[in-house]
Amino acid sequence: MSNDLSSTQLPASPLSTDDAAAGAPGGSARPASVTTPSSTPAPEPEPAPTPSSDSPAPVPVVLPAAGALHGTVIDWFDEHARDLPWRRPDAGAWSVMVSEFMLQQTPVNRVLPVHAEWLERWPRPADLAAESPGEAVRAWGRLGYPRRALRLHAAATAIAHQHDGEVPREHSELLALPGIGEYTAAAVASFAYGRRHIVLDTNVRRVFARVVTGVEYPPNATTAAERKIAAALLPEDDSTAARWAAATMELGALVCAARSPRCGSCPLAARCAWRLAGSPAHEGPPRRGQTYAGTDRQVRGRLLAILRASRNPVPRALLDTAWSEPVQRARALDGLIADGLVEQLPDDHFRLPV
Repeated sequence: MSNDLSSTQLPASPLSTDDAAAGAPGGSARPASVTTPSSTPAPEPEPAPTPSSDSPAPVPVVLPAAGALHGTVIDWFDEHARDLPWRRPDAGAWSVMVSEFMLQQTPVNRVLPVHAEWLERWPRPADLAAESPGEAVRAWGRLGYPRRALRLHAAATAIAHQHDGEVPREHSELLALPGIGEYTAAAVASFAYGRRHIVLDTNVRRVFARVVTGVEYPPNATTAAERKIAAALLPEDDSTAARWAAATMELGALVCAARSPRCGSCPLAARCAWRLAGSPAHEGPPRRGQTYAGTDRQVRGRLLAILRASRNPVPRALLDTAWSEPVQRARALDGLIADGLVEQLPDDHFRLPV
């Protein structure tokens, strides 16, 4: 693949997921990441349906010269990247993996102290695997979405038993670990081992949406067209590709933000299709933030807080104090049990999983 993509055109309309697999083997819809051609090839795609005669022709997207983008963004990253513990040379792959689990849907400032506590308590996957899943849930604290703690514990157990305690280097081996999907496998391979993979998180998708396609926000769900753009922009060599993945992610987090983009500080401002078009407002479906107050998520959090605070099984009467509405409370507790986050004992006591 040539790095000079100034004449490359891609259809802006969404493509089938099979087309994504053809353009970038290993593509996945959630979370978005695409492995490179060195990974296991994807199955042969089905032929794309032929558009009807009255369908509008797709508007071509002209990609900027990728080589120029790489140098500009990576130079910016070298100067402005945050000093995060999982980015330091001595961090190690386990630190990167823990951070990737924690950073899914959780801001960096909330992750930093918990990440430090985990690495101090469990500096190796085998250290976490030696403890119960409930201890992982307890140490997860209030990061939210605590099933991630169970998945990380399961991955650590598999690493300890199947990989001699070392986080695998190969994407296929990472993907085979329990609790790890396409995004996390690609991110760990890229950030921990400098491998060439496309890592598409929300921040990167927003950068590409604005710079390349000229829209304020990417679609709610990752499309095959986004994956093809990301594949076309991916640097050829491993080390540059890994830096590009980290740099575009940081650019989206610090400058090309969702609500208040700092276009005046953006190294790609002169090449940004969205800015050059006058920064048109989002025309897609309304973007609604997640609510928390009064939801089952809040009830689950309160129930787990009681269980985390106790080293002994907790009676139902104590859990009843977490939320006054009995139907919602019971539903939330049943959900925690179904998710493996809570165990019910015969005497109507409850505990974190052992």
